[in-house]
This record gives sequence, structure tokens and C-alpha cells, in this order.
Amino acid sequence: MTRIALDPFVTDLDGESAALRAAGPLAEVELPGGVHVYAVTRHAEARALLTDSRVVKDINVWNAWQRGEIPMDWPLIGLANPGRSMLTVDGADHRRLRTLVAQALTVKRVERLRAGIEALTNASLERLAALPAGAPVDLKAEFAYPLPMNVISELMGVDAADHPRLKELFEKFFSTQTPPEEVPQMMADLGTLFTKIVDSKRANPGDDLTSALIAASEDGDHLSDEEIVNTLQLIIAAGHETTISLIVNVVEALQTHPEQRKKVLNGEIGWDGVIEETLRWNTPTSHVLIRFATEDIEVGDKILPKGEGLIVSFGALGRDEEQYGPTAGEFDATRTPNRHIAFGHGPHVCPGAALSRLEAGIALPALYERFPELDLAVPASELRNKPIVTQNDLHELPVELGCPFGHGN
Repeated sequence: MTRIALDPFVTDLDGESAALRAAGPLAEVELPGGVHVYAVTRHAEARALLTDSRVVKDINVWNAWQRGEIPMDWPLIGLANPGRSMLTVDGADHRRLRTLVAQALTVKRVERLRAGIEALTNASLERLAALPAGAPVDLKAEFAYPLPMNVISELMGVDAADHPRLKELFEKFFSTQTPPEEVPQMMADLGTLFTKIVDSKRANPGDDLTSALIAASEDGDHLSDEEIVNTLQLIIAAGHETTISLIVNVVEALQTHPEQRKKVLNGEIGWDGVIEETLRWNTPTSHVLIRFATEDIEVGDKILPKGEGLIVSFGALGRDEEQYGPTAGEFDATRTPNRHIAFGHGPHVCPGAALSRLEAGIALPALYERFPELDLAVPASELRNKPIVTQNDLHELPVELGCPFGHGN
């Protein structure tokens, strides 16, 4: 089996995903830093493995970890071994931790956030409208980033004063280009910041999920301080990064498919279809790290060996022709059915999926209603991904907003 080295600079994610699919449902890959794992690259096999009890999150199962081959200054150590949370445990412990989070993120409870998301969206649009006319705008920095960060921070009870430091640390956390000598301190700084937030909420609880986790630990659910801190970190990291990429990727998809954009703006194609197709075709999460095989597992005509690491390559399986047919590589907002698994599958499906969809479903129609002439300020071929192997994340999205609706149209 030929090993495919994942590009730490993510210069051609589409080409890399195609190479992974061509390697079959299970591919040997090399992560940045020379770490060898396997990748599942096809939809059906990914669904099966995501519900297979023989695939676990316990890093102690990993042969390479047992042999001492994974250094603590590996740039991706924070994703492979992020501490005890629902991301790293299975079985009863996973159900216990996940239930507390899922109860706060049910569709009904998320819907209660609609008014707040609409207000934050409108405030962001006002800021965009106030920018100097005619100058290119980085839509990611000015619109896609602030909304999810503000929403998830409000949900978790994080002070806005902590946002700049969170942004700085998460940039390092996800990047494959973080110097190895900075990794241990970055991880320690994240722990310190989230411990401070938890301590503050323990002293002054509020109507937020962090306070609820603390209360649950005191009412008999037996969450340790480590579990609370790591769960908070996990939710904030996943809760804003995925939605940022989703908003950015939808705009890029519509601007590079003008015939479909026209139908969306005319009401011929619904925004739900646009969002779901973007989740499939240009998924926010390119690879999910890492799970481990407790025994040899057949994957198609190949074997995932016992003790080896497995990543789920969502960027590859989202365009799997065996699942989506010969047009899998095309963006089609009218695609039905569209049973993608961009938010995961089975017991480990992302509990924040409803929130991410709600945010995108509010922000994107409002953006195009306010700026119907919005266009890319550079050719799509010049857009560049950030060096993050887990997130499909652009450095920036420069756009020309055009004339705001109601102002000269």
C-alpha cells in the first residue's frame, strides 16, 4: 500500500482528497511530523467504522504511542491527545459527558438562540456597511469569524475580553506550522485560560453551559475539573472553527457558481440546500484525528491493523462517487438526497451540528440580502488554505461588497 503524505501547507486539498479516494477505502497516510496512520476515504466504510466498537479513542491503544514515537512537542499533539473529554473516551464515560453537552444543544434549545444570532448578524452587517466603500474586505475576519465566536462564547459564558487570546492560541493549536518548541507552552496556556474561565464561573455561575457543567459535577454526575476544562475547550474550538469555515465555504461556492447563486437569490433554490451541499462538497472539516483499532478490522479489501491510528478524511469521502454518483465532484445545491456525514455519524456525531446550521442559515441569507452585489475581490484560484490538516480553512476571503441594498440600488 503506497503511503500518501498529507501536505502540511494544504496547497491542494481537492487533489489530495482525490488521491486518497484513488487509494481505496483505506489509505496509509503520513501526517505532518512523520507520523504514520491510516485514513478511511469512502462514505460507506466511514459510516461503518464510526459505529464500530473496535475503533476507540483511547490513545493508549496506539502502537506508536506505546513505543514512545509520538513526541509531546508534535504540532498535532493537542488534537491526538487533548486531555479527557468526550473526544477521547468511549462507552459509559462518553455517554455521560456527551449527554450533558447534548442536553444544552438540542434543536429546541438551540432555536432559542435565534433572536440573539439575528441581532449579532445585523450588528456585523452594520459594521460591514460602515467600512470604506470600494475597498476589498476580508469577509472571514470581518463577518465569518466574529459571529460564531460571539455565539459560542455567549453559550459557554466566556467573556469577550478573552476572544483575542483565544484566537491567538487556537491559531497555534490547529496549525501544523507551530514551532515544536512552542507546542508545550501553547498547550499549557490553553489549559490556564480555560481553567481561569471555569474558576470564574464556579465563583459566579450564570445561565451558560460552563456553569451547567460545574453544577452537574456538584450534583452527582462526577465530572472532574479536567473533564470540565477540556469539554469547555473542545466545545469552543469546534463550535466556532467549523461554522467559520462553513460560512466562508458557502460564499466561495456561490461566487464560483453564479448560475446557482442567481437561483438562490431569486428564491428558486433554498438556503438549506446550499448549506448541506457545501457541507458535502467543500466540508469544513478535512480530517478528524485520531481513533485506534483494538483488533484487525477489514475495510473493503484492506486491513486496518490492531493498534494503528485511523483518521476520517471527510474531504475525500464527501465526493465519493459510490455514494453520490458521477456528479460527486460537482457543486449542486439542488442535490437530493444528500445524506452526507460532514458532522460525523452515530454516537459521535457533532452535538453542535444544529447550532452551526442555524448560524449559517441566519447569517448567509442576511449577508446576501444586505450585499446582493457581493463578489470575490481576487480570482478563486488565488484563495489559499491555512496550514491546518484538520480544518478546510482559508487564510482570508477578500470580497468587494458592492452597494448595500437600499443604498443606491
